[in-house]
Amino acid sequence: MRLGVLDVGSNTVHLVAVDAASGGKPTPMSDWKTPLRLVEQLDDDGAIHSKGRKKLISAGSEAAELGEKLGCVEFLPIATSAVRSASNSEEVLDEVERETGVRLQILSGEEEARLTFLAVRRWYGWSAGRITNLDIGGGSLELSSGTDEEPDVAFSLDLGAGRLTYNWFDTDPPGKKKVNLLRDYIDAELVDATEQMKALGPAGLAVGTSKTFRTLARLTGAAPSSAGPYVKRTLTAPGLRQIINFISRMTASDRAELEGVSSDRSHQIVAGALVAEASMRALGIEKLEICPWALREGVILRRIDKGLE
Repeated sequence: MRLGVLDVGSNTVHLVAVDAASGGKPTPMSDWKTPLRLVEQLDDDGAIHSKGRKKLISAGSEAAELGEKLGCVEFLPIATSAVRSASNSEEVLDEVERETGVRLQILSGEEEARLTFLAVRRWYGWSAGRITNLDIGGGSLELSSGTDEEPDVAFSLDLGAGRLTYNWFDTDPPGKKKVNLLRDYIDAELVDATEQMKALGPAGLAVGTSKTFRTLARLTGAAPSSAGPYVKRTLTAPGLRQIINFISRMTASDRAELEGVSSDRSHQIVAGALVAEASMRALGIEKLEICPWALREGVILRRIDKGLE
């Protein structure tokens, strides 16, 4: 059965088509995405403005048409932080449905964290023991920890790389004072969640998911995406601190020239790196393994678990 996941995130609209069967691993058949930057498409009241809605509708229509051409029997359309936190989210959902025929389902931050954790658990299996997972999106940071397929705790904080870049940095490269102020802000926002996670005990495996972590790992020497999903990739705390000192002095255009950094995300990688470093430091994590599965795979796995006809 071919499933299509339409993921409206804070950075991109992403369509993944997979062939799925009960008891089997989902097999990717197509992967399409287009940049959106919804967290930058807000007015002063926190509403997604008309230009942002038009971009979303255009991308959603293109993805829906592609899903039909790919033969997706079932469509799983989701929206995360940027739509979730918009003051006019219901209006946006109605307009998108009216214009595209697709009704987006907004995931709560906790649901997002739990679905991502499910994907990570399935990837590494039971032998990993307690898993602590960190996921940095454009609009939010998700953290989770547990020994089963459902995490013991799951948190979502408004510490996404795009959101922080848009709200905090007004120069390119960002000023040293702003970087330090943002680091202090992130530290303060992490306290409650990370204290609860540490109280559960140390992780058998610490994992990072999302494009931000993959990019940071690549910058510190991990294998490129062309090497495939089964190559082990890691991100160490010392390597991350070193790369922050390097990229925070560069302009976005210069960062885009670095291997592994895409032009549509080069502007926000500094903020993403600061969130990654602060999260790892707060949790006492010296090394993360980078998991190729994340939210979209979690959505697919949850759907497979419900049974396919």
